Amino acid sequence: MNRRRFLRLSAAVPLIASAMMSMGYAASNDAVLSNETKDWQYYRVTTQVDIPATNEAVQLWLPLPDTRLGDYQRAQTPHWKVSADGKAKLMLVKPYNALVLHVSWPAKAAQHSITMTQSISTRDRHIDLQTPPANPVKLSAQEMALYLQPTRYLPTDGIVAKTANQIIQGRGENNIDRAKMIYDWVVANTQRDPKTLGCGDGNVKQMLDSGNLSGKCADINALFVALARSVGIPARDAYGVRLGKSSMGFNSLGKDGDITKAQHCRAEFYMEGYGWIPVDPADVRKVMLEEQPGGLPFSDPKVQKANKWMFGGWEMNWMAYNHAHDLKLPGDAEQAAYLMYPQAQIGEQKLDGLKPDTFKYSISSVKR
Repeated sequence: MNRRRFLRLSAAVPLIASAMMSMGYAASNDAVLSNETKDWQYYRVTTQVDIPATNEAVQLWLPLPDTRLGDYQRAQTPHWKVSADGKAKLMLVKPYNALVLHVSWPAKAAQHSITMTQSISTRDRHIDLQTPPANPVKLSAQEMALYLQPTRYLPTDGIVAKTANQIIQGRGENNIDRAKMIYDWVVANTQRDPKTLGCGDGNVKQMLDSGNLSGKCADINALFVALARSVGIPARDAYGVRLGKSSMGFNSLGKDGDITKAQHCRAEFYMEGYGWIPVDPADVRKVMLEEQPGGLPFSDPKVQKANKWMFGGWEMNWMAYNHAHDLKLPGDAEQAAYLMYPQAQIGEQKLDGLKPDTFKYSISSVKR
């Protein structure tokens, strides 16, 4: 090897390692999975992207799993192989610190493909709402403001605030009480619509203005988040993808092998002394619609089990990418409502990330 090139590559190694560690990745992959308990489950996730031939420049953005969720999710350093002329860079997108792999190819590149693999470990979350945890997450003033602020699709005034105040009617001693009222209302008043494209767009104002509270997870859980924020409860969506089958007996709430279309978003709210509390009203509605042919009524024992568990619990046959709303991706002129699917652009034209058959990407998960 050319000595000058060797020195240049050698100098880059600590910079890359430093960047990895600053993003929450362990210095050694072995360190991530050492000294684990039987409660943890392990997955290897592979993403393959092939973008059609073109003479124009190409950009690709791949969401990566959050590395700051150490008590229930851990991620090893991703490994990737990019076709010739492609350049890949790990990036943090502010203000939510969403992890993204940004890949770019120059005009007239012969091929535009990438294969990325990453190992993930997860364990189920459940918060005892009667007993505060020993070391709860504490939000800074800046974080508190971030998860209370309105966004383009999550307004906190007008019909959103009016609806939330009608739900709680001044009741509730704390955020848990008020969040439970909102959760119960969302479960009772929404419907899962299997015809909704992808996971939905999460346009809460449009839902409330129209009176049509149907959709999928990015709609139903966004409704919970916006209503909670509007009455002073810090809340956020968690965008991710299902990794494996449910061990809790929910046929509709798991996916393994080909998970290309298994994206799912969840929600959380914050309570002082407890930290982030997981919820998922959208999956309650999914159980009601899809658990068995013809659906299930709310009174069914299986639905009741889901409804109880999903206020304070997440089964972690799923991984979280990020909590980002209305984010500006590096190199992209437009703002994305959220980042849960691969995004790509040829020249100035965005490709449709909700159509992997034409976009030509696949995601697979293998439980180890």
